Amino acid sequence: MTDFTMTKDAEGIATITWDVPGKSMNVMSFTGLQELGDCIDDALADDAVRGIVITSGKEGSFAGGMDLNLLAKLRDDAGDDPARGLFQGVMQMHALLRRIERAGMDAKSNKGGKPIAAALPGTAAGIGLELPLATHRIFVADNPKARIGLPEIMVGIFPGAGGTTRLVRKLGAMGASPFLLEGKMVEPAKAKAAGLIDEVVGDPVAAARDWVLKAGDGDILKPWDAKGYKMPGGAPYHPAGFMTFVGANAMVNGKTKGAFPAPKALLSAVYEGALVDFDTALRIEARWFTHILMNPSSGAMMRSLFINKEALEKGAVRPSDIPDQRVNKLGVLGAGMMGAGIALVSAQAGMEVVLIDRDQHSADRGKAYTESYLDKGMKRGKTTAEQKAAMLERITATPDLDRLKGCDLIIEAVFEDPKVKAEMTGKVEKIIPGDCIFASNTSTLPITGLAKASQRPEQFIGIHFFSPVEKMLLVEIIKGEKTGDRAVAKALDYVRQIRKTPIVVNDARFFYANRCIIPYVNEGARMITEGVAMPLIDHAAQQLGFPVGPVQLTDETSIDLGARIARATKQAMGNAYPDSPADDLIFWLEEEGRLGRKAGAGFFDYDDKGKRLGYWKGIQDRYPLAVTQPDLIEVQERLMFAQVLEAVRALEEGVLMDIREGDVGAVLGWGFAPWSGGPLSWLDIIGAGYAAHRCDELAAKYGERFACPPLLRDMADKGETFYGRFDPQASAA
Repeated sequence: MTDFTMTKDAEGIATITWDVPGKSMNVMSFTGLQELGDCIDDALADDAVRGIVITSGKEGSFAGGMDLNLLAKLRDDAGDDPARGLFQGVMQMHALLRRIERAGMDAKSNKGGKPIAAALPGTAAGIGLELPLATHRIFVADNPKARIGLPEIMVGIFPGAGGTTRLVRKLGAMGASPFLLEGKMVEPAKAKAAGLIDEVVGDPVAAARDWVLKAGDGDILKPWDAKGYKMPGGAPYHPAGFMTFVGANAMVNGKTKGAFPAPKALLSAVYEGALVDFDTALRIEARWFTHILMNPSSGAMMRSLFINKEALEKGAVRPSDIPDQRVNKLGVLGAGMMGAGIALVSAQAGMEVVLIDRDQHSADRGKAYTESYLDKGMKRGKTTAEQKAAMLERITATPDLDRLKGCDLIIEAVFEDPKVKAEMTGKVEKIIPGDCIFASNTSTLPITGLAKASQRPEQFIGIHFFSPVEKMLLVEIIKGEKTGDRAVAKALDYVRQIRKTPIVVNDARFFYANRCIIPYVNEGARMITEGVAMPLIDHAAQQLGFPVGPVQLTDETSIDLGARIARATKQAMGNAYPDSPADDLIFWLEEEGRLGRKAGAGFFDYDDKGKRLGYWKGIQDRYPLAVTQPDLIEVQERLMFAQVLEAVRALEEGVLMDIREGDVGAVLGWGFAPWSGGPLSWLDIIGAGYAAHRCDELAAKYGERFACPPLLRDMADKGETFYGRFDPQASAA
């Protein structure tokens, strides 16, 4: 069985069809590249062939990109000189796509080549677009569900099979930037408007055949191979081009704070490539692509944000012996912000939703959240009036618990109080079917304790959403001590229905995500009490790639929430609770009425519209600024180790059952330094030996919260890595 097959017809057209066996969408492999090359060489050498059409055998899509596992394998198989092996492998791809582009034309006259067209039935991503960009004309089906683009930057690399060089020469640096630097994926009509593709048609294969039969020498010569070519928008040495590149550099560093290697490498490839001829530019692109593949960050990002994320979404940790548990009718208890968001995404996925609150007005207000969301979508052209009506029809807002009859999943999102939750659990279980799964959306309360209010603890589970529900990609599923496999399967299948990424963890206070987030914000608060400048703390975090620093994050999530969590934890732990100056700071701000953004006052001052005006200077009256501020790296390592050590302890204690979930959950759940691939990947990057040594130094200086966990110490002594020691399928040690 082959990935590429070729047929030739009486009109002289060779049709090359890409159809990877056993895959719902084509992905490129090195075997596939060889097969494609053989087909191209055959067609170009055959005098009876007038032109070539490259298409896909997959309905609705052309290709999803490169098999990223193979890039890692290429590096690993390169022996003592992996950079050379990677570079040579990349240059082989360039050579093939250049053969397609030149199509047998004479090097001097640029004549005599055979027209090659790409006919895309739908989605084309990554090399699935880089290959068509090397052809002479791109025809795409009029398929509004299709998406066209180069998303590589989102997983820590950039288009390295000629896509970077070709797109910049085709659109100019400014025109190419949304696709290269933002990984933008657009529908066919917008791709044509941007100049990314050439035609949107009903039948791309038929249109491509017609064009191939009519195309002449001038139709197949790429602009950059013609004499007198000038880059759109100007090259770097042109006044307009110079300003473009200065602006692009400022924009990238403004957005990434310099934390992500791939955008910087991409800019270098674009800038340097724009100064030379096309073939030299391809070599420059290949060198920078090799450089980024050799950076451990790219490997970690690809592993966490593509390979492991995809595996978790496909059910890598789902109990295998449980039949499909797709949700048909969902009950949501509590129509506040979380409940309303859960109702929205569930109705969006086609489920019937019963949204419960204490009175009709409160329930209707929760449903109105979906209506407001859809109204915004209609203004942006993302939603139609018919779609809005159908979605709202699926949500029943009511205070009547009897409407929960027939539900196969309940998600409770009432006030974060064990007594309130227990009372609601008892009432609802008297109404719902005996086989209905009951889930709590608690963010901090142990599931095992909440399950004591249930008559069916094996059917009781935690489903922890992050706010805002419709935007956040992660859902944390928590197994109580008695939670059964069917409840886990139900939760996982539900999360798949709403198209989010699940992680499954064992029960413990704060579960996994909040267990790591809370030390992050607390460490920031501790530094304030020590006199560290608040801008230094937040900017140190942002330069690590965090979306917001711990000080700003506390204001966004609300200071009184932090105070409530601290009090509840202290009550639960008793004398075991570690007193912290961070708590003193939070309690003081609470007493002062500075509760964060929602109150218009917190660590920041705000204007009447809620816009931040700057850090509140009044905090320095109680906690004066230190005369000598700490080193940036010291601040960053305190913030990082505060989180990663909790991740290690979660793995050590069996809260984390799969190492992949620890990394994917951290990046998607709270934006943990995405360039690192997650906390456990970061420890692999810096090495267990250095990490253990740094723990000892930080613990001696700042306290036992930085004490090296036994697992990390053992790995340091043995020279191990987390991904080397823990098989992705195995349970944590």
